[in-house]
Amino acid sequence: MNNFLKIGHRGAKAHVAENTLESIQKALDIGVDMIEIDVHKCASGELWVIHDFTLDRTTNGSGEIAKKSAEELSKLKVENHFKIPLLTEVLDLIEGKCLINIELKGLNTATPVCMLLKKKITEGTWNYSDFIISSFQKNELFEVRNNDEQAPIAILSKASVPEAIELGKRLNAWTIHPSLGIITRDNTKLSQDAGFKVNVWTVNEREDIKRMIDFGVDGIISDYPNRLHNPVLNLNP
Repeated sequence: MNNFLKIGHRGAKAHVAENTLESIQKALDIGVDMIEIDVHKCASGELWVIHDFTLDRTTNGSGEIAKKSAEELSKLKVENHFKIPLLTEVLDLIEGKCLINIELKGLNTATPVCMLLKKKITEGTWNYSDFIISSFQKNELFEVRNNDEQAPIAILSKASVPEAIELGKRLNAWTIHPSLGIITRDNTKLSQDAGFKVNVWTVNEREDIKRMIDFGVDGIISDYPNRLHNPVLNLNP
């Protein structure tokens, strides 16, 4: 019943501030198989782990991340307590402990992410089997494929699973990541029959988790990764 990837969404978003090292550590403590995070590139070129294109919702800063320098971003706080982590810090934290799904959220993130991961692979600290690169932005995914023929790609979709499958074929992708709102038993099978894994997001309620298990999905992305352990019996909040 539990033969699926247990994936912490932005770390353990429901427990600790999203996309922070502390949230990622919480997900590791819970015992996830994979952690999903979001990446943007700032004006000085560094890769930062944060979801929104702007700082206003999650930090004490304001404005577009792409227009800020690393020096400016390093001084900000998430929920007045946590720092915005660099992608390198996140990779160092989870190295050898679990897999990672890097979502290319910001523009022009594909090439620097691929360069960083290639460096890690060359150094022998990471393997291609340790990560997935996903995005809603087709141009970023094509840029990933242009940079690296082997990089595992995931197609994010909140509109159409068949369209995601077709794009996946063009990109030689590994996985389809449909939203909970569009996943069905039939399109789960359709994806898997086409040769793709299926990791569904964002699944928080226990009834939905059990339904996804019944559909036979390959992975479940949740703000509550603790609920992915023994979901039928788990009564923890």
